[in-house]
This record gives sequence, structure tokens and C-alpha cells, in this order.
Amino acid sequence: MKALVQDRYGNTGVLEPRDIARPAPGPGEVLVRVHAAGVDPGVWHLVTGQPYLLRLLGFGLRAPKDPVRGLDFAGTVEETGDGVTKVRPGDAVFGECTGSFAEYAVAKADRIAVKPARLSFEQAAALAISGCTALQGLRDAGRVRPGQSVLVIGAAGGVGSFAVQLAKTFGAEVTAVCSTGKTDVVRKLGADHVVDYTREDFTERRYDLVLDTASMRGLSYLRRALTPGGTLVLVGGEGGGRWLGGIQRVAGAALLSPFVGHRLRGLVSTVRGKDLEVLRELAEAGDITPLLDRTYALADAVAAIDYVHRGHSTGKVVLTL
Repeated sequence: MKALVQDRYGNTGVLEPRDIARPAPGPGEVLVRVHAAGVDPGVWHLVTGQPYLLRLLGFGLRAPKDPVRGLDFAGTVEETGDGVTKVRPGDAVFGECTGSFAEYAVAKADRIAVKPARLSFEQAAALAISGCTALQGLRDAGRVRPGQSVLVIGAAGGVGSFAVQLAKTFGAEVTAVCSTGKTDVVRKLGADHVVDYTREDFTERRYDLVLDTASMRGLSYLRRALTPGGTLVLVGGEGGGRWLGGIQRVAGAALLSPFVGHRLRGLVSTVRGKDLEVLRELAEAGDITPLLDRTYALADAVAAIDYVHRGHSTGKVVLTL
């Protein structure tokens, strides 16, 4: 099968299209014929091996443990391993796996779900990781409730675009923060208010929940946007250095939270089957729709990864196979 492979860490030039053996599913796994694969900022980090903390977390110290990149996917079940009963060959599915930038990939059965019928494969490929992150950030870490005021920073990004839609579904009043050229897109997602951060200071108002998906702003600044007893949830972080990335801001929030009047939480999201089912139901009902920026062919994956890393994308970028 054709796949995008890397044997060492480096810039995107280390990625090489190559013919490799098709994988086989083990117990509790499925083999999927990949039709589309999502590209998110995490792909660039795995290509470069930075921050270096990633290598210590099991992704490979000197070289990538898994040579094929890609996590998000949507496709068709080709074969099932022992013990798999939730899907069968021919089913259209979406979810997370290791190595989705390939014609075939193996996924754990508890990290996939049946593809929403109203979504294309390209849309479904954008749903798992960013959708689960937004869902867990609002529902679990943020404890969002109907009637609350919610501020989403980075509302035009992959996670942020889902967060705006999900917060509205949960009954919140949503204020979205983005740049000038993306305000119209964010309004169409359903935001009640839009703040252009290049022209306005979003801390001029107070919110019950702030979900920060796209900044390295300091905790003291972000807390200015919270109501007394409000909650700040930090999702990811770029520009935090080669060693720790944005983890130091998350650690700082955890250390500070017990001593202030706000709940400060860092989010480490996980794709779980039960959450994929929630997203599938919401997508089927039309409550959420993935926001796609553009699609690339697998042969142009390097350009897609570089495009996302430069921060140009609005919503998600997807590879088609």
C-alpha cells in the first residue's frame, strides 16, 4: 500500500511517500481502507519530535516509534480482528488510529464509530480528535451548563470551531474570539458575539467559562475575563519552546488553581468510543458540522502539514486518498 513514512525526526522534508506492507488487525482491532485523513497541529510535532517531551512519552527517543504519520481518519472497514462485534466489513467509520496517512490503517475498535450519514468522508475525517477535545474541554473540564456565558479563544480553528457549536448545543451564550478575516465564518457557526482580537480586548467582559484553544497568553491576563468562581480551560499551546511546548502553562494553572478564586484546568484529551458516539449523534442531528478549510491529495501531504503549522487554516485541513 502507499503511505507517508518518516525514518527520522526533522522538518517535513523527512516525510517520504513509500510502498509498504499492508497491516493486519489484531484482537479488538479493525483494518480500515482510509478515504480521508485529518491534519492537525499535532502531526507537525510528531514529524519534528518537538517538544522533546513527546519523545519521552513513548513516541520514540531517537526516531519515530511508528513511522507512518496521521491520526484522524474516515474510511471503510476492510477486515475485523477477533472479538470485534460493533462493526463489520463494509461499514463506513471514523475515528483515531496510528498511521492514517496511508491507504490502509489499523484502528482499535473502541476508538472508532459509524460515520454520520450526513457527513462526507472528508468531513468525518476532521471530527474525532478536534471534536473530542472540544467536547471534553467544555463538558468535562469546563462543566458547562445551560445559560452560562462561554468565551472560545481560537474559535476559527479546528478545536475552536467545534467548541462554538457544542457550547451552543449545551445552551450557553457564546462569544468567539478570532482574527479579522474569520469573523464572518465564526458567526455562521452560531456564535452570539464575535471579538476580533486584533481590534478589541476580550477581557473587557466577564465569562463563566473561558476555553483557550489558541494562545500562549499569560494566566493573569486570561483570568481577567472570568467571573468570580469562573473556569479557565487550557487546550494545547504553541510556541512554548523545544523542550516543553505549552505544558508549562498547563502546569502553572494546576499549581495556581488551589490558591485563587477561579478553576484553572489544563486539558489532555483522549479519543473515546463513547464520545465519538456523542459526536456522531450531534452530527446526524445537524447540531455540529466540521468546518473544512481545504483538502489535499496524499501526495501533497507535506504542503498540508506546513499550511496547518503556519496557522493559516480556518477549521480543519484534510487529506484525500
